[in-house]
Amino acid sequence: MNVLLWHVHGSWTTSFVHGKHRYLVPATPDRGPYGLGRARTYTWPESAAEVSPEQLRDAEVDVVILQRPEEIDLAAEWLGRRPGRDLPAIYVEHNTPKDGNVPHSRHPLADRDDLLIAHVTAFNELFWDTGSTRTAVVDHGIVPPAVEYTGELDRLAVVINEPVRRWRVTGTDLLPRFAEIAPLDVFGLRVAGLADHLGLPADRLTSHDDVPQHRMHAELARRRAYLHLCRWTSLGLSLIEAMSIGMPVVALASTEAVTAVPPGAGALATRVDTLLAAAAGFVAEPERARRVGVAARAAARERYGLDRFLADWDRLLEEEVCG
Repeated sequence: MNVLLWHVHGSWTTSFVHGKHRYLVPATPDRGPYGLGRARTYTWPESAAEVSPEQLRDAEVDVVILQRPEEIDLAAEWLGRRPGRDLPAIYVEHNTPKDGNVPHSRHPLADRDDLLIAHVTAFNELFWDTGSTRTAVVDHGIVPPAVEYTGELDRLAVVINEPVRRWRVTGTDLLPRFAEIAPLDVFGLRVAGLADHLGLPADRLTSHDDVPQHRMHAELARRRAYLHLCRWTSLGLSLIEAMSIGMPVVALASTEAVTAVPPGAGALATRVDTLLAAAAGFVAEPERARRVGVAARAAARERYGLDRFLADWDRLLEEEVCG
């Protein structure tokens, strides 16, 4: 199939474009949010091709993958065809509701009969009120990181995008407590200067801003354990990647993380003191950290494998395009 989708979430899109189809990714001269084109810091296959808005007018497109409500009008303008009416459309919902009305949150595409909403977690499907709009759940899948855990550094790793802006959502406010246990390495977008924002000395928190994915994985593998302190996000793919590397994880028991981290793969709790004790234990006992990481790796690769993810998406695309 010829699949039109915007480059919105780098990790998810990386997995998605590893399928058997041809992926048309809009690119604009300014490389803005609606024209990022191919990824710079992720490895994509050649089947993911950049297209300009002008080229889309005459492009053969079998299905549109939407990820933001405004893309419906944008696709209609660029294609000259309306998603859901003139060609099949699937809306991928990456996020938990954040409108302040949880658990009564109405999805912006609720009560529509012209598209399908595909949630990336069962938690999202449960918490969004989509009315009569059809829904499905396709659990995440990842390209397996090409590194293995060593845990040689008694430091804790975190991956957060925009930790200052998102603050409590991503648990940024909790980082100073963990920095007392061991030095932190924070990877992600717009993490530069995070130590100053938190009032931490430079030797307790090091920022690694916008590191290419393969290099980030290599650095994560050297840290003793992975912290996932998100209070209210869908499910961080970096958590699954860290587990797949073989890292023991210390995670808040919120949203989909509850099912992503099985017993024996790390520490999962809503009490921060419990997680602090677990992090301290992993730092102090590297062999136990390694054993727990083995369980984490097995769990992540069984549930979040790339082949299963792509097969699930192939079935969904087949149903929507071919009926």
